[in-house]
Amino acid sequence: MMKEKIEKINRDISSLSHTIRGVEEQMTAEDVSFLQNLKSTLKRVQCGASDPENISGMMINVAKHLSNLKFTVIHKMKENVQYTPVTLDPNTSHCELLVSDDLISVRFSKDAADLIPDNPERFDVSQCVLGSESFSSGIHCWDVQVGDNTRWYLGVMTESAQRKNNILSRTGVWCVYYYSGKYTAFITPQKTSRGLSVKEKVERIRVELDCDGGKLSFSDPLTNTHIHTFTHKFTEGLYPWFGVLSNISPLMILPVKSHQ
Repeated sequence: MMKEKIEKINRDISSLSHTIRGVEEQMTAEDVSFLQNLKSTLKRVQCGASDPENISGMMINVAKHLSNLKFTVIHKMKENVQYTPVTLDPNTSHCELLVSDDLISVRFSKDAADLIPDNPERFDVSQCVLGSESFSSGIHCWDVQVGDNTRWYLGVMTESAQRKNNILSRTGVWCVYYYSGKYTAFITPQKTSRGLSVKEKVERIRVELDCDGGKLSFSDPLTNTHIHTFTHKFTEGLYPWFGVLSNISPLMILPVKSHQ
């Protein structure tokens, strides 16, 4: 309906422009000729535009477009925005690790060592980085793309564990470690390590932490294969813990669908 009204207005404008040009041509004629045709000229210019007519149904459906507007906007945003259950804290990363700008991946790079300051929160010996938030209750789960990296470790670390010097010689870390084609589960200090029987190379690891139940589980979400489970009565908050010592590809925390 709007298109039809616009087309009609454009036709009226074109007709009026044609009339104006005709009157201007007559006005340039001899005085007697103009006066002789004065009556017809006045008749031609008396074509005033009519007021716009009110057409039923032309109003915007306010209720349709504005009802629950905030909820609708948030719902649409959830379809396009990804949620990552864990993000990284770049202030804790070892100087040979580079955390991405979106804080969801970390890669090994010795070239970055001179660019990163040695602040108190940062690891100075072990090539690892912590998640930005610690967990002390509830169940938490995150998937990590390890790709073709030849050396990495994933797990959790207590809030009170020391980050300077060799952290693997002190208590406070539970993790699964991959190196030279072998998977190992260990609790620091490293003498409590245990080899794992993993038949196929894993490209993605799911870490599930049950703080209240005292369980830390690792599995392959692509094949639904269990890898290892630690059982321990956790008495303090735990940070997600990531480490990588090969530069083939970054460790990446994968987004999940939000059900909230």
